[in-house]
Amino acid sequence: MKSIIQEHSLKTLPLFCAFLKEYLPNGGIVLLEGDLASGKTTLVKEFAKILRLDSSVSSPTFSILNEYEDLIKHYDIYQIGTEGFLRQGLLQTLDQEDKYYFIEWADKDFERLLVQTGFNYIKVDISVIDEEKRRYEVNLYACT
Repeated sequence: MKSIIQEHSLKTLPLFCAFLKEYLPNGGIVLLEGDLASGKTTLVKEFAKILRLDSSVSSPTFSILNEYEDLIKHYDIYQIGTEGFLRQGLLQTLDQEDKYYFIEWADKDFERLLVQTGFNYIKVDISVIDEEKRRYEVNLYACT
């Protein structure tokens, strides 16, 4: 596992999203961790812009899953956890390699599930530095 750390403001967040896309040129799973209001959904919004999507990106807190133009699936599993993700059959929605899957609030149990089912993923830990700046720690996980 290799850790990559970058700091960005909202103005330079597109650079970070372009960096992420280099690691996932044709889709993949991105786990987003960070405190409330750290910028998880904001990162997904900027990533959608990198892909030139016209969709309005919003937090899936209550819907659990938002889809954007059949290219991005954006989950918030804070309320349902890993067990709820499985019960609702959402694991089967991670089946297409040509899509991007952003999953907010995934925990260690969720990571174990991904490893057990053979999914590769990227984990992004977001820390607030100040009102304008965030620290992004990226870890790449391959289940080979």
